[in-house]
Parts: sequence; structure tokens; C-alpha cells
Amino acid sequence: MRPFAFTTPSTVEQALSGHAEGTAYLVGGTSLVDLMKLGVARPRRVVDVNALPLHGIHTDDDGLHIGALERLADIARHPAVAGGYPVLRQAVLVSASPQLRNMASIGGNILQRTRCGYFRDTTMPCNKREPGSGCSALTGDTRGHAVLGTSPSCVATHPSDPAVALLALGAVLELRDEGGVRRVPLDDFFRLPGDSPHIENVLRPGELITRITVPRLPWAARSAYVKVRDRRSYEFALVSVAVAVDLTADGVVADARIALGGVGTRPWRVRAAEDELRGVPLTPESAARAGRQATADARPLEGNAFKVRLLRQTVTHALTRLGG
Repeated sequence: MRPFAFTTPSTVEQALSGHAEGTAYLVGGTSLVDLMKLGVARPRRVVDVNALPLHGIHTDDDGLHIGALERLADIARHPAVAGGYPVLRQAVLVSASPQLRNMASIGGNILQRTRCGYFRDTTMPCNKREPGSGCSALTGDTRGHAVLGTSPSCVATHPSDPAVALLALGAVLELRDEGGVRRVPLDDFFRLPGDSPHIENVLRPGELITRITVPRLPWAARSAYVKVRDRRSYEFALVSVAVAVDLTADGVVADARIALGGVGTRPWRVRAAEDELRGVPLTPESAARAGRQATADARPLEGNAFKVRLLRQTVTHALTRLGG
């Protein structure tokens, strides 16, 4: 057991005050506590932020607003999410188990670390855990690893399901530190691994996610999340697809959003596949073309080449579900 300081602030200002290197924020603990037990995370100070006023779900003319401390279970059952953004509700409901969804916050889920076995095994080299030590996955078991956004330093996937749905919906994160508030589109929040995979996002030291805003998008009601995994219950995605389409009365795609999970080093939006659909009828054939476009940049390893074909099929299936 490694000793650490533990604080329970009641205001955001208190939580941000005196932030130093080695500080970790705690909400549900469904990821952080696991990593601490494994010796992967070794914070010197843990700040329990559960008492902060960062809850609530509401809609206005700007869209859907979700406090960063909202539990996944509460998001899934909120009528504004279920009725207006079914892709988000579906993504939440296939995340983890009911017990974990009752504990995990949306902010923490977005920030969760990879489930790569080599990252979680402190006896194995891992550039994400220990920069410069090497990537064990490149010569190991790559079945669950990424085919998009990889580098010679890292092929680990990002594990969040809700982040994929939020990316497709164009969500914006509100971030706060002692210097003030800034807003960052989710598409700009995650970093590619490059040669520094230990830096996973643009969050500054001591900065908190305080709110997620999904812009108003009336046609998001026609959306879906499809997740392919090794077992039905409590499993991370081999491939997942978040789709939303705006169809005209005669079935032509006016606009589309497609984001991928389980295949990228970050949640992955495929604008080229969206462009493939705009202005044409949504048919099995046009959906298949979008599926092929979604894998155009894939760079699989020997152990995960199957993901390319599976991804094409899943994109095609998800889009076809929304036709008619």
C-alpha cells in the first residue's frame, strides 16, 4: 500500500486549489481504484470531487447539457437523452455492468485509461505507462488493439463507449482550472499517441471536466450505437459504431455522422464516410460504400486484421438500421 493524501472539497475552487503533480481526481473510482491496486496509478494526493455541484441534465436552445459528475445510469434513463439522442443512451447501456453504471461518472468515463493488458501489467514495457520503455503489444497479442491512429510507440485502443457517441454528436467539453473556463470540442480533446502516448488528451494539470454539451441536433433522434464484443455482458468493444443520419422525405441523406470505437487509439470520427453518404439515398449499397470508406486508413497488425472486415460490416449494419 502506497500512502497518499486524501481530501474531500465541497466547492470547485477548493478542488482546484493547490493542485500539484501527482494529484488524481476521484468520482466513482471504477477505473482509478483498479489502476491504483495494480500499481499503474500512483497518486500522491487523491481529491474526492463527488460533493462538487457538477451534476444535472437539462436542455435549452443550445442543446443537451450534462454535468460531468452525472452517473451513467442516470444519463441513460433521462427522457431528454432517450428521446433526442438514442445513440448516447444505447452507448451508455452497453458500457460495463449495471452496478458500474450506477457508480461511474460521464466525465470519468471519457477520461478512463486504456484496457490494454500490457499497460495494466507493470512487469511489461509500455510507453503509455513508462515513456520510452517500449510497446509490448507490437510483438504480443494484438487482437484487441487499434487499427486506426496507431504509431510505433502505441497501438492501444480508447475504451469508452459514450465518448464515441458524444464524438458523433459533436459534443463540447467545458474544462476548468484556477485560470478559468475553456471549451474544447471532443474531437480536439484526445491526442494521437505519436511518440508520446502517455499524453492522451489536452487536459492541463489540475484541470477538471465540469460539463458536456451536445449541440442541438434535431435529427439526432435517428441515431444508433452498435457494439460488437466477445460476450454480451460487461465487455469492451472489438468494434463499435455510432451513427446519426438526417434523411429527406424521399430517403436521401442530407447529413450524417459516423464515429468508431474499439478500433482507434482515440474515439474516431470518419468524415470521409459521412461525405460518401451525403446527397444519395440510404440503401444497403450506399451504407456498404461508407463502410469501405471507414476502413480506408486502417493499418492492422497480424493479430487484428479481422477488425477491418468486421468494422466494414458493422458500419453497414448500423446505417442500414436507420434507413426507411
